[in-house]
Amino acid sequence: MSALFSEYSLKDVTLRNRIAVPPMCQYTATDGYTNDWHQVHYAALARGGAGLVIVEATGVSADGRITPGCLGLWEDGQIEGHRQIVQSIKAAGAVPGIQIGHAGRKASANLPWQGDDHIAADDPRGWATISPSAIAFSNHLPKVPREMTLADIQRVRDDFVSAAIRARDAGYQWLELHFAHGYLAQSFFSVHANQRTDQYGGSADNRGRFLLETMRAVREVWPENLPFTARFGVLEFDGRDEETLLESIELTRKFKAIGLDMLSVSMGFSTPNANIPWGPAFLGDIAQRVRNEAGIPVASAWGFDLPANAERMIAEQKLDVVMIGKAHLANPNWPYFAATELGINKPSWVLPPSYAHWLERYTLAR
Repeated sequence: MSALFSEYSLKDVTLRNRIAVPPMCQYTATDGYTNDWHQVHYAALARGGAGLVIVEATGVSADGRITPGCLGLWEDGQIEGHRQIVQSIKAAGAVPGIQIGHAGRKASANLPWQGDDHIAADDPRGWATISPSAIAFSNHLPKVPREMTLADIQRVRDDFVSAAIRARDAGYQWLELHFAHGYLAQSFFSVHANQRTDQYGGSADNRGRFLLETMRAVREVWPENLPFTARFGVLEFDGRDEETLLESIELTRKFKAIGLDMLSVSMGFSTPNANIPWGPAFLGDIAQRVRNEAGIPVASAWGFDLPANAERMIAEQKLDVVMIGKAHLANPNWPYFAATELGINKPSWVLPPSYAHWLERYTLAR
């Protein structure tokens, strides 16, 4: 019996396997609205056999988008497009999830294939950025953000709540808060981005305050019976990893006490000087440590695209769910590929019959 292809239940939701498509920005929206690209893209990923498909980072406000091409849920008119995505994912047998977040000082950027840098100050496509402190990220993202006031903090927290309500109303069954990758929430927790001297800066408790307050507020409006999760950068690979990891595990315990059901373990990306040890499954042991020490189910992405590694992560209880990202872009039918590589009988849902019939014949003919 394959561990990777076993069912997984969290709250009232059951995934048909432990394979998830993580949020991957498509940068094709207009004013935060979905279009045909999103409808086709997410339907194809769901038809490929993943148990969970999480829609890309979706801005809780217009100024919270990473780029002008990012999706949003800051106004009611955006709900219907998301509802259609939800329906297409569910029709293909996967669970529809969404990630909501605010990009903070990394917002107002050009599309990756147009430079991936900050939009020029005199370009009307751009906007002012905010962050816990007025510290720019790096040379390619040089815009100095405005330090957030207490009123700003309250506004953004409210924006998260409103976006979560819209995600709920659109029919999403899995919510992920984006607390990673150097965006706003991660910036509050990061010593590289937060130099505040008030109740939101300094100690780990203070730096975690915005994350906890936001999570608590969203928890109140998200249905209790549906998975409530977050993606969080638990370390920065900046030379203080053990200290940061211990702080992150303690914060994760507080997340769990609020009602978080799963943590997607990732990296901070808060400093351009990080020394990340890229390699297959390199976050597996770190995720397992968070799982064991914080006592919470975990998922993770980054380097799990080899089926044998993905299988091992579940079998050895390092992860509860494996996030397979770019490999799904290369092959939306990655679960079929994984089942073939692992030599297991393919479940009936692994491909639509109109695909499976021909691919099985192709495999046998090779």
